Amino acid sequence: MKVHWREISSASNSFAALAAACEVHGYHLEATKEPCPDVTCYSLNSITERSYRDEIAGADCITIAGGPHASARYSDVAQYADYVVVGEGEYTLPALLATIEEGRDPPPGVATARGYTPARHTVLLDGYPPFSEVKGFIEITRGCPFGCGYCQTPRLFGRCMRHRSVDEISRYAARFRDIRFVTPNAFAYGSDGVHLRLDRVERLLRSLNGRIYFGTFPGEVRPECVSQQSIDLILDYCANTRLHFGAQSGSDRVLRLLHRGHTVEDVVRAVDLCRENGLVPVVDFILGLPFESDDDQRATLDLVRLVTRAGKAHIHYFMPLPRTPLQNSRPRSLLPETEKVLGRLALGGRITGSWMDHEIRFFRHSPHL
Repeated sequence: MKVHWREISSASNSFAALAAACEVHGYHLEATKEPCPDVTCYSLNSITERSYRDEIAGADCITIAGGPHASARYSDVAQYADYVVVGEGEYTLPALLATIEEGRDPPPGVATARGYTPARHTVLLDGYPPFSEVKGFIEITRGCPFGCGYCQTPRLFGRCMRHRSVDEISRYAARFRDIRFVTPNAFAYGSDGVHLRLDRVERLLRSLNGRIYFGTFPGEVRPECVSQQSIDLILDYCANTRLHFGAQSGSDRVLRLLHRGHTVEDVVRAVDLCRENGLVPVVDFILGLPFESDDDQRATLDLVRLVTRAGKAHIHYFMPLPRTPLQNSRPRSLLPETEKVLGRLALGGRITGSWMDHEIRFFRHSPHL
């Protein structure tokens, strides 16, 4: 049975991880630019799903859809895809391929138009290679203890952090000259995500050979985790001159409503520490949040201005994602003064992002899982 993977730029790291997992079970995933027999797999987020829905529905082959959107809206996606892998795919996708080949019913964790039985497992990261023939960034941690209202990560992967072991990370990192990681919070490696274990982070960094990029895309950090001790690890072991973290809002009221778990002061402190230590802060913001008042938006704009004096800001317009607390919320409009300031900062090269067009984020950027 031939198994293909539909190439989608925003899902390149998923391809690397799932191709490696399937290889363990004797299945080779061949990249394709169109659906091909016998089986074609897709990884969809809430933007790319719009572009591939009709293709999947009309494909003259068995189709399997997965990814964040398919996992969150599996009943909808199962109306046009033959099978939907819900949640983590390393175990479920090879198991599904085996049942297709043998003519059996799909395993738990797979939805069809006939129904869905939840998976009864959680993936142990050391149980699967992060990549094989198809190289990808090394995923070192999965899951997040925080419940940010806009984010799918804890809803898809749980709030208990799971870490790949230092030995496994080091073994695969040896295949790269430049080493980059996938993680929801790089400084949380080896910890529960709330109480940091920087000794374990140091052990990881010390085990690696090559140019290490830690705390940068696609493995950012949280602002309250930025301290002199954590920055010293970057300066001592890493090649990056930037540190990437999320502020999301310049309003403490909005941060509380988002359940972010940090304050504006934490963001300002992190920016100052970066500047004092010669690192460029790259800070994420979300504008147009549904409960954002005019004053809240202006406060965010003030924080963007502060950040861009010392570094760069990455701006997104709020997009409600399925299976999050804010999934049914509507974004509010940007103030004219906000659009004016953002335009001026963009022309000066101080900000990037997609505050006017969601699709820029996924079709011109981001190999995120």
